[in-house]
Amino acid sequence: MNAQIGGDAVYKFLNLTSSARAAAVGGSFMAVDDGDLSMALFNPSIINPRMDNNLSMSFVDYFAGVNYGFASYANSFREIGSYAATVQYISYGDFTYADETGQTYGNFGASELALNLGWGRKLDSLFMIGANLKFIHSGLEDYTSCGLAVDIAGSYVNPKHQLTVSLVARNIGTQLKPYRDSNTEKLPLEINLGISQRLKHMPFRYSILLTNLQKWDLTYDDPNDPANNVDPITGEVVDGDNASEFLDKAMRHVVIGGEFLPTKNLTLRFGYNYQRRQELGVYNKMGTVGFSWGIGVKISKFQIDYARATYHLNGSPNYFTIRTNLSDLF
Repeated sequence: MNAQIGGDAVYKFLNLTSSARAAAVGGSFMAVDDGDLSMALFNPSIINPRMDNNLSMSFVDYFAGVNYGFASYANSFREIGSYAATVQYISYGDFTYADETGQTYGNFGASELALNLGWGRKLDSLFMIGANLKFIHSGLEDYTSCGLAVDIAGSYVNPKHQLTVSLVARNIGTQLKPYRDSNTEKLPLEINLGISQRLKHMPFRYSILLTNLQKWDLTYDDPNDPANNVDPITGEVVDGDNASEFLDKAMRHVVIGGEFLPTKNLTLRFGYNYQRRQELGVYNKMGTVGFSWGIGVKISKFQIDYARATYHLNGSPNYFTIRTNLSDLF
């Protein structure tokens, strides 16, 4: 028996969006080859010499006292390719020890950390490959675990048409030390396909992200959904129209977004995540759940990105990313 579709893997923090730019267009990453180091963690195939001596830092003010962030640095070597090192962390805040009677015994914390080393290299004028190696540590009160994983990515980059297509398989690995002996759990494997293209006669780039290609059906039957037909005797949800059901399942894999680039120092972004809207929206008041927006500004030698993504009516997390080239500073 299986109750929920979530909670079926450990280290889920590895799939949290790593940059304000990606969050603004609704997804976890963009298939774009423009030297943006903040994209390298989710797509190592775009690590290239343009990122040499670049530094990128991101912070996310998440929900209920939870926050997470990233810090990345890249370097390039002519013979063996380009590398990017990233530290990724999440802090779940402080919790209160309490027994079943409500008696408290102090506080405890919970956090997780991943150390990533990425590598990327061009195969020829159109194709690029890359990989990440990551060591993962999780500490939830007195329960600790560590694991090892790799990401594998490939990109097709066509400068003439300003088109980029990336295929990424993430979190292929295992637990080295489970939380409990003899209880090894699987990692949150994801296979994603990203497409982006800047239009030739308009300062606009569109982005399409296809997520979770390793699993077709991401839906679940919610008995509280007024659109569901429930059998009055068994309480089970009756299947609806096959065409609309197929479309719903397909759209849960699709994230669309865009970037409007009026000047070289200003970028306006927006995105829409269908799955997020279907799973986290309140049925009688959907609001802007699933939508996201952001802005990118270049000030002197710094690129500053901000995004706000609506997950629920209760609130929207704020994403901040700042990046620069240390060679320009010094």
